[in-house]
Amino acid sequence: MINQRKWTWKQEVIAGLTTFFTMAYIMVVNPLILADAGLPFEQGFTATIIATVAGTLIMGLWANYPIAIAPAMGLNAYFAYSVVKAEGALTYTVAFSAVFVAGVVFVLLSLTPLRSKLIEVIPDNLKYAITAGIGLFITFIGLRLTGLVTDHPTNLVALGDLHSPQVVLALIGLGVTLVFLSLNLNGALFFGMVVTGLLACLNGQLTFEKGLISTPSLPNGLIVLSPIQAFSDVASYGLYAVVFSFLLVTLFDTTGTVLGVSRQAGLLVDNKLPRAERALVADSAATLIGSVFGTSPTSAYIESASGVAAGGRTGVTAVVVALLFGIAAFFGPLVGAVSGISAITSPALVVVGSMMLGNVRYIDWDAMDESFPAFLVIVSMPLTSSIATGIALGFISYPLMKVLKGKWREVHLLVYIFAILFIYQLAFLPH
Repeated sequence: MINQRKWTWKQEVIAGLTTFFTMAYIMVVNPLILADAGLPFEQGFTATIIATVAGTLIMGLWANYPIAIAPAMGLNAYFAYSVVKAEGALTYTVAFSAVFVAGVVFVLLSLTPLRSKLIEVIPDNLKYAITAGIGLFITFIGLRLTGLVTDHPTNLVALGDLHSPQVVLALIGLGVTLVFLSLNLNGALFFGMVVTGLLACLNGQLTFEKGLISTPSLPNGLIVLSPIQAFSDVASYGLYAVVFSFLLVTLFDTTGTVLGVSRQAGLLVDNKLPRAERALVADSAATLIGSVFGTSPTSAYIESASGVAAGGRTGVTAVVVALLFGIAAFFGPLVGAVSGISAITSPALVVVGSMMLGNVRYIDWDAMDESFPAFLVIVSMPLTSSIATGIALGFISYPLMKVLKGKWREVHLLVYIFAILFIYQLAFLPH
């Protein structure tokens, strides 16, 4: 319970602020991607905030975890480019029907023991690998957003331009944050962003040309008006594979993220997550609500780890994040300006990634049937830019190696079932 954890109002508020500013980019990036599917930017912006506020409030008030919920990066691109644009005649309205149906199934699954049971049956070494893999993934995201790592025509990635004003600002921000951490300053990540933001204002990188305030709007109103029509659209257009893809990816994306962030916060009890079903209901409810207003499926956000690193331990952190997103709905130009300067927020991702990578020390590296699946999880998350793909390769390789070692009885039946589903998903469905 909340009073059994070491927390203070100050550290929870600072943690909420840290998480908010680290993931604020979603308010700009998500509606931009959905706009490529034909959805008006204003509709996507407001829908993104509604889904984020709804899911994060449920996570904070009911599940009591410092984890934020928002539209998932990757699934928004899949929605726009693989579902709407690839289908040609398929409108975004029909595509949101598939998201709605997936949300309904999510909620039903979350009300059963299946989703929470999944967390318990994941092998320990895969759990450690998921946390470490997420750490590498968000570090890579942070490095790329700041320009410290850039694309390379032959080597894929290379060191960025160290003379670039953005890179210089990011390095200064990273250095300031590390100094605060070395001094054991509570909220070091947040205060590092504050200092970096002030420097960005002084050198002209951070400006507010579009003003500070705007009124949120839903120009198209509600997108999904009738559950009956939503199910009818899925049947009429044969969108069963789309619904299955949303289900499978979001199920493991959220499960992996909740598990990784909770382990980082020390919230697991006997390697199990208390009230796991409540945390998963928060995600599924947000997907359902978001589809009605016009946004792609949601997921627990790995950026929540930055708030945990700043001291967040309870649902108060999530409530603060939700309130800030609600307020930000009226400050679209301001939020867009701050989140558009990656050098302000990305150093926090790099630092948090280094903290999460420490979980590799718990992996049993001496047993190949335990270590190699964990290794696949860790390296594939950043290399494929997908948490779900990393988890999929882990779930496929783990039972396979156990069978080859003659230890098939050590693997839970659910792990075998999901291994088969992941093989099907990777082989025949978009990912």
